[in-house]
Amino acid sequence: MSATDAIVVAVDGSEAASNAVVWAARAAAAHQRRLHIVTAVHIPAFYYSEPYLARSFQDELHDTARARLDSAQVLARQSADDNAAIEITTEELEGRPAPLLIDLSKQAWMVVLGSHGHGEITGLVVGSVTAAVAAHSECPVAVVRGRTLDGHPPIEGPIVVGVDGSESCKPAVAAAFEEAAMRGATLVAVNVWSDVSVQPSLGATPDDPHWSRIQTGEEVVLAERLAGWQERYPDVTVERVVARDRPVRVLSEYAEQAQLIVVGTRGRGGFKGMLLGSTSRAMLHTADCPVLIVPSGT
Repeated sequence: MSATDAIVVAVDGSEAASNAVVWAARAAAAHQRRLHIVTAVHIPAFYYSEPYLARSFQDELHDTARARLDSAQVLARQSADDNAAIEITTEELEGRPAPLLIDLSKQAWMVVLGSHGHGEITGLVVGSVTAAVAAHSECPVAVVRGRTLDGHPPIEGPIVVGVDGSESCKPAVAAAFEEAAMRGATLVAVNVWSDVSVQPSLGATPDDPHWSRIQTGEEVVLAERLAGWQERYPDVTVERVVARDRPVRVLSEYAEQAQLIVVGTRGRGGFKGMLLGSTSRAMLHTADCPVLIVPSGT
């Protein structure tokens, strides 16, 4: 079944995947998108050395997969807004999860994942599947992580978007405005212009002329990146933040109150062709709320 224009959410029976289903169902209702729930069945090659064992194991996996999809579908119905009649489809896939989800991303509107699954080492912050899909996906990837309320991801607080002077941040800004408009949330646009710690003893204070010139220039950069979007979304309240600090530290602080952090796959400091920039990668590990990673394009 095609995932074209759908929000795809992957389930594996873990608590993290259930949180992802809740978030994806609400997103599907808000954006009036189809919700496509998928799970993957993978049989290690060594099982095929014993055909009867492989058949028995395969039947058990397929039964488990169907049960997971049925349970996820019920959870999605319960989680969506009572007045939202979202279309939900399910699909059982065969193969390794990461390549399958990356392939689905070529047609999906968004892929939603938990921070880690059943197959991950206990205590691992971000699982290998989530990291691989976030890096290689051709559509936005929402990683549902961080604080929860009654087991559900946060639905209140601002949308926070990381903005810099690069062209590659434009898709993230566009996605952030759309999310803020759909959720009726304030948008906080954050431009952090230094990767080094602030050292007042070295003159890194607002009174320093050099600091002041850079600060003014970065405020102009932020205004340029937001130009046109506020006119397109007049009902979205926008707060602008320009700071000299480490991007990850500032964004992580805002994540403590945000309902969603939006970042591009790479920014001003990323090499061309880099799959996932250092800030985006770090937010997958540190953000206390869901993170939406938007492909930066070429």
